[in-house]
Amino acid sequence: MLAGSSVVLALIGRLLGLVELYVLATAAAVLVMVAAVWVRRGRCQMVGTRSLHPPRVHAGQPCRVELTVRNPSGRRSPLMWARDPFDGGRRSARFLLAPLDPAEVARAAYRLPSERRGIFTLGPLQLERRDPFGLATSSATAAAPTRFTVYPQVDPITCPPPARGGHQSGAGDPRSFLGQRGEDFYTLRSYDEGDDLRRVHWPATARSGDLLIRQEEALWQGGVTVAVDLRRTVQSPSSLERALSAAASVVSAASLQGSPVRLVTSAGVDSGTRSGPGHLDTMLTRLAEAAITQSGDLARTVTMLADQRTGGSLVVVTTTSASRTDLGEVAQLRRWFGPIILVLLEADGASGKRLPEAAGPVPGDLTTVRVSTKVPFAVTWAQTVSRNTRSDPRPVRARGSAGAQR
Repeated sequence: MLAGSSVVLALIGRLLGLVELYVLATAAAVLVMVAAVWVRRGRCQMVGTRSLHPPRVHAGQPCRVELTVRNPSGRRSPLMWARDPFDGGRRSARFLLAPLDPAEVARAAYRLPSERRGIFTLGPLQLERRDPFGLATSSATAAAPTRFTVYPQVDPITCPPPARGGHQSGAGDPRSFLGQRGEDFYTLRSYDEGDDLRRVHWPATARSGDLLIRQEEALWQGGVTVAVDLRRTVQSPSSLERALSAAASVVSAASLQGSPVRLVTSAGVDSGTRSGPGHLDTMLTRLAEAAITQSGDLARTVTMLADQRTGGSLVVVTTTSASRTDLGEVAQLRRWFGPIILVLLEADGASGKRLPEAAGPVPGDLTTVRVSTKVPFAVTWAQTVSRNTRSDPRPVRARGSAGAQR
């Protein structure tokens, strides 16, 4: 703007013959050039680092960001501004960075907002050099972007009851091995961060060259499958957050108990059946990045689960906007799974209205957890599951488990 003003002043001075306007135009142009030279000559290469504590949190939990900037050059750095953008630049943290001597380090810290779940990009950390008049700015990147994950909120609940008479077949062929300590275990899997090193199977590790963990599992206990309905016809932005929080609570409770867990959604996400801290992080990350879909198909998800016949417990999370046809398709899975728990969240706009039981019971022999917007999910889960859910005495048929069926 100042450079353009100098041109306008020069033109007006020529038309009117006023020397004073020429002087003002020249002063403005010189000031712009001096500002540009100022920021270019004051450049100093700085090195920054960023650390998150912790790098992954649940919605509502605090997260602290620590920034470190070091001057590796041989001369004193100028006064600069540090800017660390968050959430695509919609918000940012700003600091005034005082001049640093050679090899001197400056530190700063701030808290990240974590009210909303999702996967966010933090950074890059920008260092800006400005002239005293604020006419020119020179910026440089001091630290690369960092990924920040906010999981859905998790409520403390009990694990879904196991299915009696079946076993989990999703992780491989069901076998029973005898370990060195005389303990039965179900299969071998790769080591995940946080696993107990006492469960490492050293003979198999020596043969493969990778750390392998004993997956200890009783043959009668199936895993837990959690299916989430993400269709636009049943979900709204607010109901989606409650649905993802409910699903995260179930997978967390099952994982903490040591059960193999599988997460599937109507959008086609399938985490596979595993256990361990690493698998729990994978499922929570899938839930953190989940969104309402236009093309999702609950019937296709139900058909996939029926074809695979993995057995175990099944938890289906949807809303009261789901049709009776959708619920009937879920009820058809009763022949392949043990306990089936249907979580029906009250849809938006249904406050003050009766939930779908007014139109009759949910089709099939299902345990239905009807969650109102006024009652926390954990309370409704505890009241319903502890009262109504009973273990299925019949064997759960699973593909490749003829011996268990007999």
